[in-house]
Amino acid sequence: MPEGHTIHRLAARHAELFAGDKVLAASPQGRFAEGAALLSGSVLEATEAYGKHLLHHYAGERILHVHLGLYGKVTDGAGEPPEPVGQIRLRLTSDRHWLDLRGPTACELLTPPEAAALRARLGPDPLRADADPQRAYARISRSSTPLAALLLDQSVVAGTGLIFVTEALFRAGLPPTLPGRDLTRPDWDALWADLVELMTLAVATGRIDTVRAEHLPEAMGRPARVDRHGGEVYVYRRPDHPCHVCATPISRGTIATRNLYWCPTCQA
Repeated sequence: MPEGHTIHRLAARHAELFAGDKVLAASPQGRFAEGAALLSGSVLEATEAYGKHLLHHYAGERILHVHLGLYGKVTDGAGEPPEPVGQIRLRLTSDRHWLDLRGPTACELLTPPEAAALRARLGPDPLRADADPQRAYARISRSSTPLAALLLDQSVVAGTGLIFVTEALFRAGLPPTLPGRDLTRPDWDALWADLVELMTLAVATGRIDTVRAEHLPEAMGRPARVDRHGGEVYVYRRPDHPCHVCATPISRGTIATRNLYWCPTCQA
């Protein structure tokens, strides 16, 4: 599932393509035909991302809500759109650009109160200027749940997925199994600041890089990482490989039904 930086990149991209334009909407697949008919002919006023949720704000207080989930994909281009191929849930077109949405978990129209309720269900998003990290810490500090599971819970922190969580915990030297209530406020402040930094970098570059300069391949004389997710990381999907810091083999386990990666020495 795309992590939050991808959704923020999509929000910026869609604003670049369509903001201020009258948009025609269609649902070649048919599953969003009613919603597309209501949107068609509206002007896109703004876009925003909140965690893993994408919102388009149209004139007339119509709000398109998209959650890509595991299988959702968005493609776009300039000029005339291609002939529809496959299961296109939503197609947007303007005089200049087109956009196709396939396979999302959610594609729906919301009223402003419904959009507000959606935001209220989510934790603070490290990529938003209005984020309140204290709200997340209030939940974490009262919980005996392992810290990694709390950080993966979108109602605690919005937008963080497995890569950001495992990597930020490594960089902080915190074990993923640490009960939330044992996390100190200074450690939380540092962890939140690091999430903001890592996710902001990912928005700018389009990939997740978490390795500090002294541990990059060129600095260590090691091969670059080869993985479909791209980016240089410390522990994510590196089980049994030596830690870049201490050479201890990286461990793998599960938490909240998710794979988990950590260094048993650096995160003792």
